Amino acid sequence: MTMRVGHGFDVHRFEPGDYLVLGGVKIPFTQRFKAHSDGDVLIHAICDALLGAACLGDIGRHFPDNDPSFSGIDSTILLRDVLQQLTTLGYQVCNIDATIVAQAPRMGAHIDRMQQNLDELIGFSGAVNVKATTTEKLGFTGRGEGIAVHAVALIHGSGDR
Repeated sequence: MTMRVGHGFDVHRFEPGDYLVLGGVKIPFTQRFKAHSDGDVLIHAICDALLGAACLGDIGRHFPDNDPSFSGIDSTILLRDVLQQLTTLGYQVCNIDATIVAQAPRMGAHIDRMQQNLDELIGFSGAVNVKATTTEKLGFTGRGEGIAVHAVALIHGSGDR
């Protein structure tokens, strides 16, 4: 049995809008993500962590932002594809730990729904831990220009390639 770890990171800036999507959850807000897809930085960072753990490159390699077929795509579709790739290679997710870095909106009221949604996508309860923090008004996240997410994933399996 092989254990592998991967790290993911994603950032999106804001533009005028009325909601954000994080972890597949719509969060009411005065802005949205400027992105080729739905901009779900949480799922994008998780995809990168999972792809990295399996040595499969990154999200941009699999879902390039210059491909019109991914324009406006629901990021849960991307995560399902990544999970299928892992399954094909004989890997399963052990756990994922993610940190959302944002000054606003406040995440506390939404984290349980994000975790539940991500657990359902991955296929078992307790697979995903989501945390949130601010940067005490420092940097681009602190100035309210966007959101960043770090994610770490642990996978295990035969790793048949």
